[in-house]
Amino acid sequence: MAGPEDNQTEGVEVEEENKALKTKKHDSGAADLEKVTDYVEETEISAQSIGDAMKAVSDRKAKERAERQERERELAKVKINKEDVDIIVNEMEIPSAQAERKLREFKGDLVAALVELTN
Repeated sequence: MAGPEDNQTEGVEVEEENKALKTKKHDSGAADLEKVTDYVEETEISAQSIGDAMKAVSDRKAKERAERQERERELAKVKINKEDVDIIVNEMEIPSAQAERKLREFKGDLVAALVELTN
């Protein structure tokens, strides 16, 4: 017959087994987490590299701004008819500045500008 000491021993063993299972489960989860975790060492960014990056960005923006200004100069040189602008404004119900812009982009070609605006 099992005495109270045997029951206590069995209870302690069951608790130890439960703790072991929990620890094993936790270790397994931690191992899975380690697999997906990236190990990237933190590196300090130098002031020189930040300065170089900022210079590259500002140079690129300046180049884009210059290209945009050149494009605007080219468009301003294109001759357009006031009647063509009026036709586009009345038919497409858009501001005259936008109508002029489209006509200039298509070198004054009314039909091509209207086709672009309808698409």
